[in-house]
Amino acid sequence: MILVIDMNHKKNSLAFSEFVLPIISVAEKTEVCVAKHYSETTQKEIGKYSKIILSGTTLKDNTYLDDVDKFMWIRKTDVHVLGICAGMQIIGAVFDSGVRRCEEIGMTDVETVKKNPLFSGKFSAYELHSRVIDVPEDFCVLAKSKKCAQAIKHKRKDIYGVLFHPEVRNREIIERFVGL
Repeated sequence: MILVIDMNHKKNSLAFSEFVLPIISVAEKTEVCVAKHYSETTQKEIGKYSKIILSGTTLKDNTYLDDVDKFMWIRKTDVHVLGICAGMQIIGAVFDSGVRRCEEIGMTDVETVKKNPLFSGKFSAYELHSRVIDVPEDFCVLAKSKKCAQAIKHKRKDIYGVLFHPEVRNREIIERFVGL
């Protein structure tokens, strides 16, 4: 079973349809999906899922950054995790990275810089973010754009982050993650 964590400012927000449902529509083709708001997710239940995907949020929604303590389970988990946009930002924050302003909206050219199972080569990705992270020391950069790191992976765990939105374009990245 796959857990999709809703990173939006409140449970059942209008943004759920935009940021969470498209992820579920891709992932549920392979495995049953459950969606929960981040405020409802507990350390105890994390281990019962095969994969966890942290959704993105709207451009001005950064509420999750005030709740980093609710995500500290990411440090301890052995479950595969994929953070999308806000999800990548919270992964960075959990691993003591700086989160800073950097806006990218629309299509961006992304270049793979390290071999990985999710994507390869150069591709166009859809961006919608106002913040980026400084890559934590426990992570390596998998892909970058002219402005910043676009994808990261923990050096020892299966924790991935992508700044772009594969649920909008490049859905095969979510499919590959689910297939890991």
